[in-house]
Amino acid sequence: MNTPRSLKRLGASLLIGGQAVTATMRGRINTVELSDQLMEAGPGSLLIVLIISVAAGSVFNIQVAAELTRQGAGSTVGGILALGLAREIAPLLTACLLAGKVATAYAAQLGTMKVTEQIDAITMLRTDPVEYLVVPRLIALVVMAPLQCFFFFIVAVWSGQITSTALYNIPPSVFWTSVRTWMHPEDLPFMLVKAVVFGLIIATISCGWGLTTRGGPKEVGTSTTGAVVMILILVCIMDVVLTQVLFGA
Repeated sequence: MNTPRSLKRLGASLLIGGQAVTATMRGRINTVELSDQLMEAGPGSLLIVLIISVAAGSVFNIQVAAELTRQGAGSTVGGILALGLAREIAPLLTACLLAGKVATAYAAQLGTMKVTEQIDAITMLRTDPVEYLVVPRLIALVVMAPLQCFFFFIVAVWSGQITSTALYNIPPSVFWTSVRTWMHPEDLPFMLVKAVVFGLIIATISCGWGLTTRGGPKEVGTSTTGAVVMILILVCIMDVVLTQVLFGA
């Protein structure tokens, strides 16, 4: 990845994201496109989130439950699982899944429109491409990322409870009591805050990389890959910052 070019595209993406947020606050929203993008970021991505949440909850719980049961602390399994999911695993894995499923689609769609001069045609029709194309995608991810994250959390905790009961004979009542004891009232709201920020990053970078695509069709693939790489870097950096700000005290 060419660093100077990437930094320029990052700056352009941030400007595009700022324009999209401003347009959203002014109510300039393409509602027809918005409904399509909500389907793409929501129901269209639900199956992969379901599969990974079941796997994550089960595998994490098997690792934790096995060790804690040996130490005679099986009653704490549910709380540790729920805490780990809410504070880190659910928002981070949801962001990675949306980056792979939704961000690639956004970057490829807008990149293709850019190299085939459809963006220029939209501009010639006196339509702002940011308002027409970026705003619906940004709103869709900001709305759907926390919903997907919450769904991930719920399914992962349930799968963890099922595996801990089936494999380690931990009663469901003990598991859920542990969850209620360990979880703090602010954990779930802070988890959703993380998901909203990650959704904003995913939308901004994927749309920015798509709109700054240059050259022919080959560059569409390069832009899509570059967008995902930059999203993962920024999400990881922001995850450290948000973890310290929200949970570090």
